[in-house]
Amino acid sequence: MNLFDRIRPSAKSLRNVALVVTVATLPAFAQNAVGQQQPPESATEAEIRQFCTGIADAARDQRYLLQKQELDKLQADVDSRIAILEQRREEYEDWLTRRNEFMKQAEGQLVEIYRKMAPDAAAPQLEETNVMLAAAIIMKLPPRQSSLILTEMSPGKAAQVASIMSSAGDPNTSKDPS
Repeated sequence: MNLFDRIRPSAKSLRNVALVVTVATLPAFAQNAVGQQQPPESATEAEIRQFCTGIADAARDQRYLLQKQELDKLQADVDSRIAILEQRREEYEDWLTRRNEFMKQAEGQLVEIYRKMAPDAAAPQLEETNVMLAAAIIMKLPPRQSSLILTEMSPGKAAQVASIMSSAGDPNTSKDPS
């Protein structure tokens, strides 16, 4: 049974053994570099050399595996961020579509009709219409006339209309308020 069979290498132990081998072979390398004779290897040095040679491929494979795992983790993080951005883009597009539809409801002749009406006559009629349509119409009217109409409406209905009007200008609102 040799040294390799007795020890199962970990990344840390591989580094330690490599350091020991490097330190152990430096004097021999320095002696060879100067032209001096290298003393014969002892049995322990031969086992260390054999061990290091045997685990070099395993250490390289382990390093590649760790790098691949790190890259996979980073790719998963990037993918999750892309998914979040895609979700937010879809929410924004939904909000923009609903806002544009909301504003189209109040266009044309209908706004002009309410513009010419007295606020005390327009308020009861707008209370009976769809709250989204009422908010769209009131938003298209001049501010002074809009405030008079809201004053004439019941407090609950006026609060709903004002809530819709305020959410129409808020880009963070992507859900239907009713």
